[in-house]
Parts: sequence; C-alpha cells; structure tokens
Amino acid sequence: MALLREFKEFALKGNVMDMAVGVIIGSAFGKIVTSLVNDVLMPPIGVLVGNVDFSDLKLDISRLSDPIAAGAAHEPVYLCYGAFLQQCIDFIIIAFCVFLMVKLMNRMTRKKAAPAPTPASPAPSREEQLLTEIRDLLKQRNQ
Repeated sequence: MALLREFKEFALKGNVMDMAVGVIIGSAFGKIVTSLVNDVLMPPIGVLVGNVDFSDLKLDISRLSDPIAAGAAHEPVYLCYGAFLQQCIDFIIIAFCVFLMVKLMNRMTRKKAAPAPTPASPAPSREEQLLTEIRDLLKQRNQ
C-alpha cells in the first residue's frame, strides 16, 4: 500500500503532468516537422540539386568488403546516408523552433518581471519646504 501511495503522489505532482503534456505535444510537433521537411522542403531542394530524393541516397558498401568475391552473388548492404541527412535537417528545424519558443518565453518573462514605473511623487507641502530650508540652514551653520 505504501508503494502505491508513493507512486500516486509522484504521478500527480505538477511537474510530472507538465512533463507528460510536453512529451505528447513534442512528439506531435516532431511529426509535423518531419512532414514539413519530407513533403515541403526536401522536394524543392532535391529539384535544385538535380532531381535527387535525399531519402533514396545510399551507398552499396557490400562491394568494398572482399575484392575477390566481388563477382560472387551477395546481398547488397547499403549505407543510407540520405535518410541521415533528412533526419539532420529535421533536427535543425526542430532545434530552431524550440529556440524561438524559448526566446519568446524569456521575453515575456522579462516583461512580466520588469518593475512597474513608480508614479511621480507629489510636490512637497509648504511645511515640508520650510523643514527642508531649516535643515539646510542648520547644515550651513555647523560647517
């Protein structure tokens, strides 16, 4: 029973719930960015570099292993560097978006934390003016 109660306290803490929401939103955001990269950004870039689909870029490394057995039938082994390039572009876009969100949050936090301007103090009353003059005269006499 103590283990269950401890787990319930852990699971219902605000930080755990915030983290869970962040993970869910982050995974959905990752899918959106992946679609943006794969379906919107990479096709025009591929056209610009000569009708290349980056996800299909690969290198057959099975021919590099044994030059004597190169003529023998073998299963090709590919190094899929195009998929890796696509994932790197995904990462850069996600990192940039997170940077922009953090920058926005920092700006909003700074505005919220900035102290409100204090209103100008009212002009001193006649009594305060007289007391100030007396103080200044006493300072002059003591010097």
